[in-house]
Amino acid sequence: FKKVKWNGEKMETIFPKTYVGGLSLSSDKKSFYFLKRGRINKMPVKGKKATGFSYVAKMDINHKQEMEQIFEEAWRIINDGFYDPNFHGKDWNKLRDQYKPIALSASTIQDFREIYNELLGQLNASHMGLRGSSTPESLQRERTGILGTELLQVANGVKITKVIPNTPADRTASQLNVGDIITAVNGETTVNQNFHTLMLGTTNERVMLNITAANGENREVIIRPTYSIRGQLYEMWVKERKAMTEKYSNGKLGYIHIQGMNWNSFERFERELTASGLGKKGIVIDVRYNGGGWTTDMLMAVLNVKQHSYTVPRGAVKSLEKENKKYKEHYPYGERLPLASWTKPAITLCNQNSYSNAEIFSHAFKTLDRGTLVGMPTFGAVISTGGGGLIDGSYIRRPFRAWYVKATGENMEHGPAVPDVLLENAPDYRTGKDAQLEKAVELLLKESK
Repeated sequence: FKKVKWNGEKMETIFPKTYVGGLSLSSDKKSFYFLKRGRINKMPVKGKKATGFSYVAKMDINHKQEMEQIFEEAWRIINDGFYDPNFHGKDWNKLRDQYKPIALSASTIQDFREIYNELLGQLNASHMGLRGSSTPESLQRERTGILGTELLQVANGVKITKVIPNTPADRTASQLNVGDIITAVNGETTVNQNFHTLMLGTTNERVMLNITAANGENREVIIRPTYSIRGQLYEMWVKERKAMTEKYSNGKLGYIHIQGMNWNSFERFERELTASGLGKKGIVIDVRYNGGGWTTDMLMAVLNVKQHSYTVPRGAVKSLEKENKKYKEHYPYGERLPLASWTKPAITLCNQNSYSNAEIFSHAFKTLDRGTLVGMPTFGAVISTGGGGLIDGSYIRRPFRAWYVKATGENMEHGPAVPDVLLENAPDYRTGKDAQLEKAVELLLKESK
């Protein structure tokens, strides 16, 4: 929190490393009011010392009237800014009259939002929804502890068939192994039991497992289960795709999965162009299961770089006139471009779980002829989205801008990106195969020749 004269002079720090919010001037122009660490503070305009004081306020809420206000505000936000002025062929005024009495008859805010989201569903558009907090503070969330293993029920317990890297089951102090049989959890047998019921409420708690190893030896393991291994499962899946690409291409191609169309995923993509693409003839880009974001244009900027020159540094050849063509593929992209670059062949994988900006990328990759698109049609949910806050702190999401494919004039909302090569993967991921990836490798190897 700093203080400065109107002309930028005499800047001084009042509260170092402290966030101040809600700054306002008093009616007599002699004091500032602001929030500091959640407390209301007052400080003279000409002073440096703030005085904190407590504040208590009570508010009576007529929940029926509040729900009516929420209904009307949310309806108006959609009415004034929905991306299609014809509301996908629906009568938005008529829908309000139809759904309002039903929504206002709800006895809880949860039921009210459920009805309102059904109203929104009539527009048959993506990137919409009424959301808000409604879980009572006294309600305790119960979670099932996760070890980081895949299990199979056997006669004397549950057998570990896989250990997920970097999970509790993969730590030195609580290492579990493929082939181990968990016979008891905290003294309770796992025989003829739903194992996960024994793990209920064990997140971050010390849990004792009785283990019988594959060689028949018994041991006890103290482990702290976690509540989620989503990140570890993702990294394992990506590692498996990389290994498959290496196998299918005999080491000639690289593989990059783009988890989301966001900055973190883009930075990882840039790094992996070197890590996965160095010395390779081509790269497989995978946007399957990508939930969207905003980075399509940055990715396409990387992929659409065209080499206009080639350079030969001093010392590389003895005669520039005779030997310069040896360096025909050389250009110092790293020092000349604001982003990374990939000028070699590429291919993209998408599927029905590629959403939003991942679909825009799939459309762009195909229609700009950067390479072949392989897999299944994307979900068909592409609209720019925004929204507005409501009186109770809830939020209504509103799509406000349409997206069309320039090459075809097709609306991307309900208009999925359709691959050049349509191929569906088998549902059983435990087969250790990926038909879509295998086909992509096959096609890219042909192209890279």
